[in-house]
Amino acid sequence: MPYVCLLLSGAALLLNGLAMLGRLPRRDAAVLSLVVGGTQLVLGVVHLGTAAGAPLLTAAGMFLFGLTYVYVGLDVLLDLGSKGTGWFCGMVAFVGLLLAAAWLGTDPLLAVLWLAWAVLWGLLFVSSALGRTGLDATIGWALVLASQTTATLPAFLGLAGMWPRQGEAALLAALVLAGLFGAARTLARRGAEAPGRASPVPPARGIGS
Repeated sequence: MPYVCLLLSGAALLLNGLAMLGRLPRRDAAVLSLVVGGTQLVLGVVHLGTAAGAPLLTAAGMFLFGLTYVYVGLDVLLDLGSKGTGWFCGMVAFVGLLLAAAWLGTDPLLAVLWLAWAVLWGLLFVSSALGRTGLDATIGWALVLASQTTATLPAFLGLAGMWPRQGEAALLAALVLAGLFGAARTLARRGAEAPGRASPVPPARGIGS
């Protein structure tokens, strides 16, 4: 079930990133966020009740993602404003760092993924809670690029029984993700500097903008 949640997150992160870049209506991404978030919360409860010896850390991650998507979906659809979502993302970013540290000894790859997710949540906190909307294009590209590399691909590996637990795989993932975050910043700058193009990025409203 955790891998199914991760697979759903790949779709949600992709559409939310496109929405932040102005390539997709925010309400479209918000609806998907609600569906994905609600599904993840249900799967998290089922996982706790049926999986023998299910790590509480795994369930905690499922609930953090699910609550984020539900909150973001409601934020956009009900026009709540982005402050609450932003501060929530800040809290989740901090917890994400703790989860990365907790998984480091037993699952280095998952630790790296949690570190990347913590960075994404942290960027959303800076944009939505602190009003640094100039980062929105960078965040949008980061969500688009990270959606497949931190969610869809790892989910497929897990579902196929090929989840790598070697430290070398974690190191490679860390290098790739660092390059992708750098690429997101570069793409955002190029978009802003393109002649005759107005910025397509709407005001930030969290991950579902």
